[in-house]
Amino acid sequence: MTKTMPMPTKRPKTIVCEPMLERAQRLGLYGLLAHWEEVSQETWLERVVAYEEAERNKRSLERRIKNSKVGRFKLMADFDWQWPRKIDRELLEEIFRFGFLEEGANVVLVGPNGAGKTMIAKNLAHQAVLRGHTALFSSASELLNDLAARESGSALSRRLKRYLSPRLLVVDEIGYLSTSSRHADLLFEVVTRRYQDGAKPIVLTTNKPFREWNEVFPSSGCVVALVDRLVHKAEILEIVVDESYRLKEARERAEARAKKRPQAKAKK
Repeated sequence: MTKTMPMPTKRPKTIVCEPMLERAQRLGLYGLLAHWEEVSQETWLERVVAYEEAERNKRSLERRIKNSKVGRFKLMADFDWQWPRKIDRELLEEIFRFGFLEEGANVVLVGPNGAGKTMIAKNLAHQAVLRGHTALFSSASELLNDLAARESGSALSRRLKRYLSPRLLVVDEIGYLSTSSRHADLLFEVVTRRYQDGAKPIVLTTNKPFREWNEVFPSSGCVVALVDRLVHKAEILEIVVDESYRLKEARERAEARAKKRPQAKAKK
């Protein structure tokens, strides 16, 4: 009697891991993709793709931080909430949850010199970058003088892209210096184009309430329209202080030094 040999058990066909394939495609790992059938089940594949993702994310973050031009700043953890006479802490904390960015709403920080507006604005730009967005920080004078220096229309159009491309634009210190109607027109152009995009808000700091912007941009006919576009969708945070934070720190340092002097004399 002929013994029937058992049929070999078929090894189940390996299913290609689609998420892994998508990650490799997103990274542009064309060498691996060309040999995907050979390498898709290798145990080292996950590590290689993860290494590549981590390194690219790191370089992307470093590049976005550098391009943001934020520079040095104090973290919000160092903000003295007891110092301002008036500040809506709840609104500010809501702003730092970045719902305004998704909504495409502007943020306007209003207050006198030394009220902490620049510190807040820089923290917002930095946090936006950490969340994966592009951001650019610029003083108002730097932005307007940069654009005004472009003599031809084509040169101005190219330079405008610098301020239109980032997801978040921070314009610091509007109102500290009176500017020309030419500068007002350029700011209006930046604000209008970002407003029309609908997804590229502006964080703006100013020491002047909007009713005084005619003093900042004298003889300019676009101020009303400029303010209208800024505040159409905006979170407006007013900060009221009795003295500049820098003056406060200088006074505290002087008081600390004065307390040490009698001790130093006593030791002599």
